[in-house]
Amino acid sequence: MSGQASASAAGLATTLGPAVAATPARLAMVAGEPSGDLLASLLLRGLDARLPGSEIWGIGGPKMAAEGFRLTESMDPLSVHGYWDAIRSLREIFAVRSRLFAAIAADRPDAFIGVDAPDFNFGVEERLRGQGIKTIHFVSPSIWAWRGGRIERIKRAVDLMLCMFPMEPPIYRRAGIPCAYVGHPLADEIALQPDPAAARARLGLPADAELLALLPGSRRGEVERIGPDFIAAARWLHAREPGIRFVVPMANARLRAMFEALPGARGELPITIVDGHSHDVIEACDAVLVASGTATLECALYKKPMVISYRVAGLTALIMRRMGYLPWVGLPNILENESLVPELLQEAATPEALGAAALTALRDAQLRARLAERFTALHHRLRCDTGSRAAEAIATCLGR
Repeated sequence: MSGQASASAAGLATTLGPAVAATPARLAMVAGEPSGDLLASLLLRGLDARLPGSEIWGIGGPKMAAEGFRLTESMDPLSVHGYWDAIRSLREIFAVRSRLFAAIAADRPDAFIGVDAPDFNFGVEERLRGQGIKTIHFVSPSIWAWRGGRIERIKRAVDLMLCMFPMEPPIYRRAGIPCAYVGHPLADEIALQPDPAAARARLGLPADAELLALLPGSRRGEVERIGPDFIAAARWLHAREPGIRFVVPMANARLRAMFEALPGARGELPITIVDGHSHDVIEACDAVLVASGTATLECALYKKPMVISYRVAGLTALIMRRMGYLPWVGLPNILENESLVPELLQEAATPEALGAAALTALRDAQLRARLAERFTALHHRLRCDTGSRAAEAIATCLGR
């Protein structure tokens, strides 16, 4: 791992506790999907600066490994989409969890850090906490979007919750759960002023083309269910505006093969598929058609107009409708507490509706300017040197 400690960590120590001499720690960590891999990699940089020489191992992805994380198992089996996909993958998920518990029992780390993936990590954390191992969770689940029963399980599972959004700590404090607001690491990682021309040059895309990014998700089920909707919208747009080009980043070779196998993904449309480099794709484009999730926040931080969509299995949709109480699923709308960008979900995600909304995002100059202003203000609010803040909170929790 490599990285430099930020001066902001010293300021945080006044609220989290006095700074002490750095002592290496043994930490187990699990991230369950590509967005968690990215967030965990940024946390690892902060930990390297605050607790140099620490041994950190577990389940994750390539970005974590690049920061010196000892990868004991790939996160791919945990990257499932919705309740039905989770049910189909239960045997594999249980096997992963069994191997993880065995490794933790052998190593007896100072703490376990679960990065997102709440359905998997909270179960692990609850069991480990009962065994006397400190548990820390990075990325609060959407307790502000779902009805409140989940908070009791979190209270049983975690010794410390690291919150990325400012509306989260008051909820945890009211429930008596230790927490720290650390901001969002992507707000630190992404420049305040995007440079589309440079991003296009890095990707080899034409400087003067009108580009719409298609981001159908980073899980197998998302590509299977949302990919066809996005291709159909691209076909609708291409029939009316043949000059628009489409760019699709795929997180790995398996997802790329799945997307390319979808009808219309190859041949008839001007689609460029990029291996990885999702941030470059977002920065390069003029607007984005994006699946609900962390990618919607990434688009906002790059100041891009977007159309948010999502499609899940019918059972999952029914459960989500009964559990949820916010009118939005997209992070930009939730964080700004208003319908800044359109959301077209489930049956509403028709080719005509998606295509027309995407065309407005591409062509409405006043809308684009207004969104850029709002997203810049949001970027400033979330930019808190998250890696250093989170590492300081973890060190304090460990008494280091």
